[in-house]
Amino acid sequence: MFDITPLDSTTAINLNPQSLAFVGDAVFSLYIRHKIVIEVFKPNEEHKLSTLFVKAGGQSEIIKNIENVLTDEEMRLYKRARNYKTNNVAKNAKVIDYKRATGFEALLGYLYLTGNTDRLNYILGLSYDTIDKQQKEAKQC
Repeated sequence: MFDITPLDSTTAINLNPQSLAFVGDAVFSLYIRHKIVIEVFKPNEEHKLSTLFVKAGGQSEIIKNIENVLTDEEMRLYKRARNYKTNNVAKNAKVIDYKRATGFEALLGYLYLTGNTDRLNYILGLSYDTIDKQQKEAKQC
């Protein structure tokens, strides 16, 4: 796909959490769009559905549901990014959701930048399953 040389974990872990989240946001967005295009097949629903996944509230729910599978190192990175002092806040999100989403995105950015694709794919798969399950439950109500 891309010819990107992974960073060593020490270099990546020392990047600014906002930089890790910047990369993680792109990784997550591309992953979700890929899944939706393959599974939905309805162009008019793709954007609406992808928004459920990539908005701060959706990512906050994801991280709450997958925290138990994170390694100690991943949890430390997530918390460091979640607690990072920033003046940025999403327009339509609660502060706690925005902070959790930032931590989640930073984790994805770290896994991507270090070339840890097996772990990244595992976390992305759990993430998709979390929102997909919630979406199906909401339709049943």
